[in-house]
Amino acid sequence: QVQLVESGGGLVQAGGSLRLSCAAIGNISSMDAMAWYRQAPGKQREFVAVITNDGLINYVDSVKGRFTISIDNAKNTLYLQMDNMKPEDTAVYYCAYQGRLGGSWGQGTQVTVSS
Repeated sequence: QVQLVESGGGLVQAGGSLRLSCAAIGNISSMDAMAWYRQAPGKQREFVAVITNDGLINYVDSVKGRFTISIDNAKNTLYLQMDNMKPEDTAVYYCAYQGRLGGSWGQGTQVTVSS
């Protein structure tokens, strides 16, 4: 089973930037995709961005042009670069792994954007 450990969350002012990291521990050779989700207080968890094993990338409309998902295969690490951040980006961010042998979630990292 692949374990995921997120880092990089914190407090940032509107217009600022943060980079989240998600280290995958274990064998990810059967990876189909890795993704970022977020959950704001009182709301359901929502999809943010995904990158597939074939390099296909997709974003939720609200972050297009501001967030960038990437993966460093040598380091088994997923990233989410967040620029021009808005207060509505405030949430707990989770990374997710989906492979042919199953999936897993990270523990989440808090991101707070002040206005």
